[in-house]
Amino acid sequence: MTDTRRRVKVYTLNEDRQWDDRGTGHVSSGYVERLKGMSLLVRAESDGEWSPSRRDRGALEPPAAPGPGRAVGRARRAGEGSLLLESKINPNTAYQKQQDTLIVWSEAENYDLALSFQEKAGCDEIWEKICQVQGKDPSVDITQDLVDESEEERFDDMSSPGLELPSCELSRLEEIAELVASSLPSPLRREKLALALENEGYIKKLLELFHVCEDLENIEGLHHLYEIIKGIFLLNRTALFEVMFSEECIMDVIGCLEYDPALSQPRKHREFLTKTAKFKEVIPISDPELKQKIHQTYRVQYIQDMVLPTPSVFEENMLSTLHSFIFFNKVEIVGMLQEDEKFLTDLFAQLTDEATDEEKRQELVNFLKEFCAFSQTLQPQNRDAFFKTLSNMGILPALEVILGMDDTQVRSAATDIFSYLVEYNPSMVREFVMQEAQQNDDDILLINLIIEHMICDTDPELGGAVQLMGLLRTLVDPENMLATANKTEKTEFLGFFYKHCMHVLTAPLLANTTEDKPSKDDFQTAQLLALVLELLTFCVEHHTYHIKNYIINKDILRRVLVLMASKHAFLALCALRFKRKIIGLKDEFYNRYIMKSFLFEPVVKAFLNNGSRYNLMNSAIIEMFEFIRVEDIKSLTAHVIENYWKALEDVDYVQTFKGLKLRFEQQRERQDNPKLDSMRSILRNHRYRRDARTLEDEEEMWFNTDEDDVEDGEAVVSPSDKTKNDDDIMDPIIKENEEKEVLLKTNLSGRQSPSFKLSLSSGTKTNLTSQSPTTNLPGSPGSPGSPGSPGSPGSVPKNTSQTAAITTKGGLVGLVDYPDDDEDDDEDEDKEDTLPLSKKAKFESS
Repeated sequence: MTDTRRRVKVYTLNEDRQWDDRGTGHVSSGYVERLKGMSLLVRAESDGEWSPSRRDRGALEPPAAPGPGRAVGRARRAGEGSLLLESKINPNTAYQKQQDTLIVWSEAENYDLALSFQEKAGCDEIWEKICQVQGKDPSVDITQDLVDESEEERFDDMSSPGLELPSCELSRLEEIAELVASSLPSPLRREKLALALENEGYIKKLLELFHVCEDLENIEGLHHLYEIIKGIFLLNRTALFEVMFSEECIMDVIGCLEYDPALSQPRKHREFLTKTAKFKEVIPISDPELKQKIHQTYRVQYIQDMVLPTPSVFEENMLSTLHSFIFFNKVEIVGMLQEDEKFLTDLFAQLTDEATDEEKRQELVNFLKEFCAFSQTLQPQNRDAFFKTLSNMGILPALEVILGMDDTQVRSAATDIFSYLVEYNPSMVREFVMQEAQQNDDDILLINLIIEHMICDTDPELGGAVQLMGLLRTLVDPENMLATANKTEKTEFLGFFYKHCMHVLTAPLLANTTEDKPSKDDFQTAQLLALVLELLTFCVEHHTYHIKNYIINKDILRRVLVLMASKHAFLALCALRFKRKIIGLKDEFYNRYIMKSFLFEPVVKAFLNNGSRYNLMNSAIIEMFEFIRVEDIKSLTAHVIENYWKALEDVDYVQTFKGLKLRFEQQRERQDNPKLDSMRSILRNHRYRRDARTLEDEEEMWFNTDEDDVEDGEAVVSPSDKTKNDDDIMDPIIKENEEKEVLLKTNLSGRQSPSFKLSLSSGTKTNLTSQSPTTNLPGSPGSPGSPGSPGSPGSVPKNTSQTAAITTKGGLVGLVDYPDDDEDDDEDEDKEDTLPLSKKAKFESS
């Protein structure tokens, strides 16, 4: 059996900083004569590639590499029994153990390696070998501390006052490159190298040599200069960056970075920056310092993004100062532009001027978009001041003008600017549009322009419409609306939105649903309607009476359910989700609207048309009916069974519809037999809610009962005996009910006509009284003095009849006898109402 402990996958990091799988094999360690030292060897499996299990795959994700070392090794492509890896364990290489099954290190610059073990034991074994060669404790997770140097190095650094650089000559470029490379692993040496480069003006001398090498076409010297300049970047010093990025040096620095030894031909970055990239001043900038800062930031950003090679994870941290340099430059540019009032005034004046030509306006909008993008680098308080300045300058009226133009590129840029404003301060936008509504017609309101652009998006994938829908959702989200002592933004804005804007949003929906099926059912229209439904569903969930009034008055749900007939499943599901959200609110206003308009019909029709296919439509519809059953929404249960049972009775692969039918039958039974229902409720209360206090009260009442009240020949029943008799009383009732249910099921055919009338009025109470026609015997379920009747002191008068009163709310009687907490209050009320008046008096007096 193959030893799985040393089974590994070999990974290498590519130029895109993605880990490549080089193959699977078995790792070992041993002395390699050719490499003159202990080495790691990985031989490919002879039986083909290893396909790890799910558990193994979780541990075999390629990790982030720690840092570069100077080991000698190479990873090869897998071949049967071939050598995948041969790597010398160098004493100075930083090996790192991660996640118990990973060992990561760097072989050379931009060449990172990882071994991913199948088992932790194998990883620990190889890790001990590496630590043994390097003289480290195996308990550490990284073999080289990149911050602290050895005592010898520290002594050398303390004894030498500074680092002496070789003279800046062509013949010594290789020596300089080696010195820079050897200083990078040590923080103290990096510090000394940086100070030496600053003090001696060394960078400018190196750039002079660059011109000499280019003139002489000295490719070897240019390659050395590339390594030197790249190493200076990794020193991570702001003072050096200021020299390198100065107006006189930056283009030469870019020139040095064109000669990457790994490339057969040098890049042409300088040619691109000087000839292709053009600086456009859409508004003349009078401040030369600002202009120079913009040029510098663009070029440094270009160096970071395009010129420098992809850094390893180790080197990425060394470029943090470069990121900071660009960041603070952008902050300075935004601040200087913000302070230039003349510049901003001219900008907005030209944006809104009808005489401005289209090309110029496009440049102005693009500039403003980039300006807003730069502002994202500001601190929160500075960003507040920035957007306040733009607001005072009239950015929202300007955007309104721009969004009304025909140029799609200009409108797209204006949409991006609008998104910055909405994400930063939606209340500012809401306040503007509400003030605007007092002066302008609905057609030219800013929000209506946004909705129209969403509806009229020409992109087949509706990319712009999706972005605009997200902005609209942010604007109508009550979660980010303010409430002050004087006014409530939610009330004011939602009132405005439903009065002035909602009809624009629903226009495509209403126009497309005038018939029994969508009048236009192409893909783009379906996508648009799906976006509209998504926003309406959001409104149902987060708005209250505004959306409720709108849906009921405009008959929106009926129009939405027309889309259930769409050939696009995603649109039909959007319509179903809209209805499901409404039903989920369990609001009787919505329920009465659904029943009155028979709005389950499109859903049932879609369910039947879907047939026996087990898909999302099938599951979603069943889930909706299951929700109605589980939540016991009585009105909808009765409506569905009365009107659609015949169509649904044959569905037997789920019990949802049969469960709904059972709910309905229980409800009808309770309405037809109020006396029985009351008795069951009383017995249930007596059985499930007896505690010590109840027993004490009953015993006290029993002992306080006058002997004159007890007639001759009657048995006096103690409270303990009453609890024993409960089960005896319930048994015939339960059996009788079971027989009725079986009888109903066997005789059930077709649509059932309910034996009761639904009352849709809420808040009313109806008392149903039934007079017992026969004499109740002691111990019978209906007798007020029976052991099952709470409040009975134990004596049962003969030949008494009982008047049972059942109180129902909303004209509906509860359907199911479940001991739920939410029925406790009603049960207490039933319990009290079923007592004779004389007994009530005794309870009250006690």
